Amino acid sequence: MSDIEIRRATEADLPAIVAMLADDALGAARESPDDLTPYRAAYERLAADPHQHLIVAVREERTVGTLQLTVVPGLSRRGATRAIIESVRVHTDERGSGLGTQLIEWAVAESRSLGCQLVQLTSDATRIDAHRFYERLGFEASHLGFKLQL
Repeated sequence: MSDIEIRRATEADLPAIVAMLADDALGAARESPDDLTPYRAAYERLAADPHQHLIVAVREERTVGTLQLTVVPGLSRRGATRAIIESVRVHTDERGSGLGTQLIEWAVAESRSLGCQLVQLTSDATRIDAHRFYERLGFEASHLGFKLQL
């Protein structure tokens, strides 16, 4: 997969990123690819924050994957810094190609290089295939997550 470039996202990548976020039953119910206004505002906040890394995978000038890596300093675990991987998506045409593995391996390596001692992620309880994918990559289902919609 040497023809894949993994780089920081630019504003020009937003339509492709949002389309991938909306490309399943869960995303279709919560994303609005027809109105990029809120995504542009969010992108500006992300781009201005050095702890946020919005990443895309590009093949032949086409955005085919994305994830967000957030670095969180903390007190627990003897002052450990952790990385949180969010919004991992691979374009439908690229699923099963190894791109998801390449993105997660990039995120883990980048987390190490940024001094993180732990990488964590959450996955919706209904995404059983994703859970198996993360477990194959060495992640353990160690916690029960909770959310409160505001």
